[in-house]
Amino acid sequence: MQLNNQLTISCSKEKLDIPMIYDFLSNRSYWGKGRTLEQVESSISNSICFGIYLKDKQVAFARVVSDKVVFAWVMDVFVLEEYRGQGIGKTLMKSIIEYPELKQVRKIGLATDDAHGLYQQYGFTSLIKPENLMERVMS
Repeated sequence: MQLNNQLTISCSKEKLDIPMIYDFLSNRSYWGKGRTLEQVESSISNSICFGIYLKDKQVAFARVVSDKVVFAWVMDVFVLEEYRGQGIGKTLMKSIIEYPELKQVRKIGLATDDAHGLYQQYGFTSLIKPENLMERVMS
């Protein structure tokens, strides 16, 4: 069943289902295990957030941190398990790429272990010069 015509997309933080987002990230994602509720709330307050809703139920989430000119980083992208395989992830990524405040950003990055095929559909590629990037990881 295709749900796209029944979905709504919002960047309103007031609509976000924070308990669901916290539960998914902290308990079910491979990248956010163990995040506290306070960390999730802080990350949301400091990001552009995208929620996808089926009627009034939030079924997907992503957030973007950006200066809105030079760089943006897409994070915490997920679709609830029972709604996967119905194009919701594509709808979410299209919403991010077409978001007016991000359309002119020169470079958008993200990290993924398992969704390369999805992101490639929206112009993401492997790093052109990985030797130019560095990171500092806090334990």
